[in-house]
Amino acid sequence: MRSLLILMFVVLFSGPSSGATDDWGKTGHRTMGEIATKHLSKRAAKKVSALLGGESLAFVSTYADEIRSDKTYRKYAPWHYVNFPFGGRYENTPKNKKGDIIVGILNAIDVLKDANSSQKEKEFYLRMLVHFIGDLHMPLHVGIKEDKGGNSFKVKWFGKQTNLHSVWDTKIIEGYGMSYTELTNNVDALSKKEIETIQSGAVTDWMYESRALCEDVYAHTDEGDNLGYKYMYRYVNVTRKQLQKAGLRLAGILNQIYG
Repeated sequence: MRSLLILMFVVLFSGPSSGATDDWGKTGHRTMGEIATKHLSKRAAKKVSALLGGESLAFVSTYADEIRSDKTYRKYAPWHYVNFPFGGRYENTPKNKKGDIIVGILNAIDVLKDANSSQKEKEFYLRMLVHFIGDLHMPLHVGIKEDKGGNSFKVKWFGKQTNLHSVWDTKIIEGYGMSYTELTNNVDALSKKEIETIQSGAVTDWMYESRALCEDVYAHTDEGDNLGYKYMYRYVNVTRKQLQKAGLRLAGILNQIYG
């Protein structure tokens, strides 16, 4: 039985991925955006399409990363994450004066709800919201300041030097070997009640879910570890579930805004 499981993983993952550098990878963000699209109300879907000029949520999901090299948008860089100590509470931790992922999400929602916001503003903040909801569900984006959210936590991935943040941003999901449409079409089957439960709660509640997962990651990862199939086995379905939650919650937000 053990030999069969090992063989299945070799066939399924066929070794490590390479080249991905974006949060959740483009595949992960697009998966989340596509899942959200499938759960939009007709009215919300129409409004979103109009705001984005026909572009899909999957297509715009990487926008907030694509603009980061433009100094005009560098002020939004801290909005991709939040750091606070293990065992601590976000509410009791000194805040980054430039904002964080909670600030980014809530600001985007406020702009989309504001009847006085221009179409240009709404389009921009919708693109940002799509990305930030994805980032919120990546556990290392709710990390700790000491190692820069895992960026200075050195590990190996299938023998190649990298860092823990990169493993979670890209390598697990890219190593799974599915396109974003394949991942979207193979999410867990959920009842209406289960979906409503996932969509319930505040943004900070979802953040604390990611923080709990972040603490689990640190509990099962040591600096210098050579991570591979065993690590994939432990966390790949966790990652898939996080993407599904992100998509459902984005859809819930947009349905609330647009009815």
